[in-house]
Amino acid sequence: MFNPQAIRADFPILKRKVNGQPLIYFDNAATTQKPQQVIDAQRDFYENHNANVHRAVHTLSQEATDRYENARETVARFIGAKESAEIVFVRGTTEAINLVAYGWGLPNLKSGDEVLVSLMEHHSNIVPWELIAKLTGCTVKYGKVHPDGTLDTADFVGKLTKNTKLASLSQVSNVSGIINDVKHIAKIAHEHDALMLVDGAQSVPHMPVNVTDLDADFLTFSGHKMLGPTGIGALYAKKQLLEKMAPFQGGGEMIREVTLNPQTERCGITWNDPPWKFEAGTPNICGGVILAEAAKYLQKLGMAEVFQHEKELTAYAMEQMLSCCTKLKLYGTTDVSLKCGIMPFGVEGLSSHDVALFLDNYGIMIRSGYHCAQPLHQIFKLQSSARASFYIYNTKEEVDRFVEVLKEVEQF
Repeated sequence: MFNPQAIRADFPILKRKVNGQPLIYFDNAATTQKPQQVIDAQRDFYENHNANVHRAVHTLSQEATDRYENARETVARFIGAKESAEIVFVRGTTEAINLVAYGWGLPNLKSGDEVLVSLMEHHSNIVPWELIAKLTGCTVKYGKVHPDGTLDTADFVGKLTKNTKLASLSQVSNVSGIINDVKHIAKIAHEHDALMLVDGAQSVPHMPVNVTDLDADFLTFSGHKMLGPTGIGALYAKKQLLEKMAPFQGGGEMIREVTLNPQTERCGITWNDPPWKFEAGTPNICGGVILAEAAKYLQKLGMAEVFQHEKELTAYAMEQMLSCCTKLKLYGTTDVSLKCGIMPFGVEGLSSHDVALFLDNYGIMIRSGYHCAQPLHQIFKLQSSARASFYIYNTKEEVDRFVEVLKEVEQF
């Protein structure tokens, strides 16, 4: 049975107080806290196995290499990839999308081609494509979003044409928690000979995700949103795509051979195989190892159970907030069946930052602002929003305290 109280014991930070109050951490869509098992794995690596990978024959290098490549296999299994060679370690979702934009998009897109994204996207799934459009002459098109925050699927699908080369869509909105049927979109995109990129930053940590079942061509996610460290994430890509893609960066490890031609005084370069072709320089070795430890922790809990816990907590929170708070408004749909554990809201007469600062006085951590998704806030007709987001260690008791303080907020 999923037991958040037992899980909480694994997270040292949850024992601390903020402003004299027990810490309630509801900013999990931004980053998650780390269990002791993950913290211990980092310490163990640096105390016992630290060395560079793929570089030397000595014991420490071999140990570090084994742990790093075993981590790649663990991450591949976690998302249902067919093989570890389809996993490229990157700094996070943002770098992963940029890798696709520059490694695949720059060589392949041209004037007349189209990239289709939605208006609910995080800026990291908008800005790279607009940059590539300026360089290649391609066009970025935007699928509409309904006033309740759900994707206008008919509009999105209707904008898939013979000119569409890539559809890029978040599986879960980082603002509203809306879950998009990316499997359905991928099927239709493929019928138009377009590739499908799935932004999994808010889905991979919170629900079962299988890239083979989704038939995604690319999927991106970040370690720090799933109990792991910052500065590490992964790009999944079908192997045949990685084999054709150009390297994103140049340096050590991503080459097989660099040879000088004495006659031309130029160097010839042969690329390494994927995924190493895309991992120039010394990688975040420890980060990869710890990301795998985080994945193992979540696998032990069961991602279906993680997903169910968040849904139950979200339903409870919505019910309590709407029944107990008179000046509070939830943004987006209140249909829990369509959502993960992310809730944007506002309090009448107060800015989102005022609400967040008031809650902080009581030890409750939430996010306020645009959440790097200004177009969606324009659709909601909002200057900003407050956002509460849940994870495995959050409880109904914390929600009760949250609502209790919100009722005090309304008095201002």
